[in-house]
Amino acid sequence: MSIVPGRKPAVGFIFVTLVLSVVGFGLLIPVLPSLVKEFKGGDVSAGSHAYGWIISTYALMQFVGSPIMGSLSDRYGRRRIILIATAGSAVDYVIMANAPTLAWLFVARIIAGFTAGVLSTANAYIADVTPPEKRAQSFGLMGAAFGSGFVIGPVLGGFLGHIDLRLPFWVAAGCAGLNWCWGFMVLPESLKPENRRAFEWKRANPIGALLALRHLPSVLALAGSYFILMLAQTMLQSTWALYTDARYHWGPLQVGFSLMTVGVLSGLVQATLVKKIVPKIGETRAVVLGFIISICAQVGYGLATHGWMIYAIVTVGAFAGISQPALQAYITKHVPANEQGAVQGVYGGLASLAGIPGPLIGTFILGWAVGPGRSPMLAGSSFFTGALITCLALYLAVLTFRKDQAPTPAVAA
Repeated sequence: MSIVPGRKPAVGFIFVTLVLSVVGFGLLIPVLPSLVKEFKGGDVSAGSHAYGWIISTYALMQFVGSPIMGSLSDRYGRRRIILIATAGSAVDYVIMANAPTLAWLFVARIIAGFTAGVLSTANAYIADVTPPEKRAQSFGLMGAAFGSGFVIGPVLGGFLGHIDLRLPFWVAAGCAGLNWCWGFMVLPESLKPENRRAFEWKRANPIGALLALRHLPSVLALAGSYFILMLAQTMLQSTWALYTDARYHWGPLQVGFSLMTVGVLSGLVQATLVKKIVPKIGETRAVVLGFIISICAQVGYGLATHGWMIYAIVTVGAFAGISQPALQAYITKHVPANEQGAVQGVYGGLASLAGIPGPLIGTFILGWAVGPGRSPMLAGSSFFTGALITCLALYLAVLTFRKDQAPTPAVAA
């Protein structure tokens, strides 16, 4: 189960794995809230509250599980962890498809969250098989895989949900099963035996894994920037449908179409432009430029007075997608080969951690902003807050880059 004979590790294998994984996840987006509401007797308020707890539970378990899965991949190889993660997803979807009570949905999400190591392990896989100068391009391709799966999944999930509310869960389980078979049959191992290291719990728990980065100061400093960026992104994602409904009276179809547009444009940017822009301007400039575009886009969303303006802003905002693959490429160059999995696991855990408070902060601000007697201009307050938070992420990133570039003082003889 370690290496598939006759096959060399390649980015294409991981691309297909991620597409299948994200399609399965995307299938649930249109129907999971409705299933939760159904368990609550159709009560929208109670259903929304329960849905929020389910999202937070998944994010919490992913925060705990990501560094463990990442460290295990440094010990036993990427292939095994990818197979475990996809198997966990399949079990999650089957349980949800058959769940007789709301409690079973929590059980399923706990399993899925803890084993959700596909993305971070896939990033480590890319670092294993790609030369440093081409990693931004490869990470951009992975972003395109994510975007492609996210475009296909929600649209298909909405269509299947009209037939039967639980049908998308079965199709998602099929995607995960196909993904597992694909990995078992053709996915080769990428981590060489000489680059493996022993598993240690102090590195595998979320706090210990983060503290273990102290010997990699640039990576640790950028971890703070990455967490803040993800916090702003989860605020945007969790309030998008609520904001566009309150401001422009968009229904589910319009919201879905806007998200599909985001996925298509983001995928195009990461698949085609990252490999052209990042090598020309460098990773640090690409990170800074992407952050600035993200800040401007969030301000634009909050100021837009008509729904059509959102599409114009989305078109420009998609270019912010150059920042994440550039940041990942920069980080991998500062990490030893035998620690790539653990570091990617830490970053995956930070993204999950941001997914716990981000939606709560975003929806609280939005709820206040659209209250009775408020000015319509205040409706964008959650986006303005996200822009300010991203400014802080940009400041920390620039500070780290400057320290890296500072000359080392000469030691006196």
